[in-house]
Amino acid sequence: MIPSRLTGAFSALMLAACADQAPDESDRDPAPRPDTLASEVRATIHRDGDDLLSAGLGLDGLRGPAPRLTDTTMARDALLRRLAIHTNYQGLADLTATGGFDADATLPEVPGREFHAFARLRWAEQPFRVMLQLPDAFDPENPCLVVAPASGSRGIYGGLPVAGPWALPRGCALVLTDKGAGTDLFDHAADTGVALDGTRAGRREQPLAFAPGPAPAPLVSVPHAHSGDNLEADWGRHTIVATHFGLEVLARTFPDAAAFTPGRVRVIAAAISNGGGAALRALEQAEPGLFDAAVVAAPNVTAPDARHLYDYATEAALLQPCLLADADWLATLPFGNPALQPAGARRCASLHAAGIIDEPAPAAARAVLEAAGFETGALEQAAVNATLDVWRSVAAMYASAYLGTPVDAMPCDLGIAATGDDGRPQPAAKAQREMWWATSSGVVPGAGLEWIDPRADGDAQDPDFPALVCLRALWTGDSAQSEKLRAAVRETHATAELPEIPILILHGRQDGLIPAAFSSRPYVETARDHGAGQLRYREIDGAQHFDVIVPFPGVSGRYRPLLPYLWEGLDTVEAVLDGQAELGEDRVISAMSDD
Repeated sequence: MIPSRLTGAFSALMLAACADQAPDESDRDPAPRPDTLASEVRATIHRDGDDLLSAGLGLDGLRGPAPRLTDTTMARDALLRRLAIHTNYQGLADLTATGGFDADATLPEVPGREFHAFARLRWAEQPFRVMLQLPDAFDPENPCLVVAPASGSRGIYGGLPVAGPWALPRGCALVLTDKGAGTDLFDHAADTGVALDGTRAGRREQPLAFAPGPAPAPLVSVPHAHSGDNLEADWGRHTIVATHFGLEVLARTFPDAAAFTPGRVRVIAAAISNGGGAALRALEQAEPGLFDAAVVAAPNVTAPDARHLYDYATEAALLQPCLLADADWLATLPFGNPALQPAGARRCASLHAAGIIDEPAPAAARAVLEAAGFETGALEQAAVNATLDVWRSVAAMYASAYLGTPVDAMPCDLGIAATGDDGRPQPAAKAQREMWWATSSGVVPGAGLEWIDPRADGDAQDPDFPALVCLRALWTGDSAQSEKLRAAVRETHATAELPEIPILILHGRQDGLIPAAFSSRPYVETARDHGAGQLRYREIDGAQHFDVIVPFPGVSGRYRPLLPYLWEGLDTVEAVLDGQAELGEDRVISAMSDD
């Protein structure tokens, strides 16, 4: 453990760093806590087959099956770390040649140290994770720091596959944060959560990453949905706090070096999806000079007056399955399993009976979606979204987050639990819950957890439909809950007021989860209206949201991954900062182009 002097120094630093960043506290916690570390700092050494970049797995190990937790030569926390890193690479990156990893390539081993802590915003109910990876090759006289908030609802290693392959081999330190979401699931049957080292512990045994109030067994609470905090509204602040944490750890680790202050340390933000939105919000909110550049891809960010994710997700959740009733079109789609067609036809019938479409046909649903701004490329992801249950997960988790509800009072009667072979809720097995931190993506379904939906029993033909109608009504209705949800959503909107630093935003033209039409394009337009002179936008034809599906059978050759373009963008902004290149102009990268 790092001495408590670092904890005290960091607390003081956070009070200064975030003094101008706090929202109106009358709208938050009436007894706000100071921004501080909620734990001491845990330092670990990673050398000799357990490095920073791949936990000793190398490229072959990351491509292979999940490592088992039976290696007697490694401690339990080290095994969990290795499994978590494997999980995140397999969930985020195309590890084939198309993803930038040639068939005979290897990932370099990057020895170094990690520094972990829980931090807390002063108005927040729950802490969030921050971490610095410090490679041995870090040069304190020429310091660089890359900041990578996790994508999606992923845990502390969620930003590693995004920025680590670029940052760590060149000796840059890497800051990661889970943004308060993450994989610190709380099991109410066992009354256990996750400690700083990733192992499970009871409420009173040691500090936990996430400790919600009591709820009935066998329900399981998920941080993103059940923290009681409007996490999304603070993703930028989480990223700023993590950045200052990294700078303070560097200062304490190299006390004889020149001050690790903004301006002397080159700080670059690099993130995707929700992490990309967090990075942009951090740029908007940070004190001048904290960040030197940023490259983000597929950011979940909402400009003023743009459509918000909850709005278009709840609409897509209802309507997109109906598109799959068109068997001929379904056959052309990635993940276009013919088994989706009957369920699609039933959804068309449900929509027509509810008066949402004029006739029970895919063309009617498509007309509504296209009128709402969905483009062809985004709609071609409908089978992917249905297979992964993306829209229900987004709608249910975000609704609970915005309304601040615990797992036993989620909107529309939903809940989360492990289930048996009969589909009924049951307590998770000990071995299962001990792996959640390492194997979960932070969303449901996954890692053996499922949605519990009592309303499904009332509609055997289309069981998901009643809850989805309810979740949509939270956006369109005039109830007190609807007003509360929309107010929470307004807190998440970006300003698009950016500093004058090199910023590159990338987005796949076929992104069906965070369509560019609702996110990057309006954000860039608004930022330009606000005078963002060093902002550039690249839209990549042939790219969608999930790099991991690019090499899948039946998909291979159809799409290109985003991460290689992000790494190329980092090369560009680095050269710009070195005075060796210019950002260039906005452009669309053609599907037929090799650049």
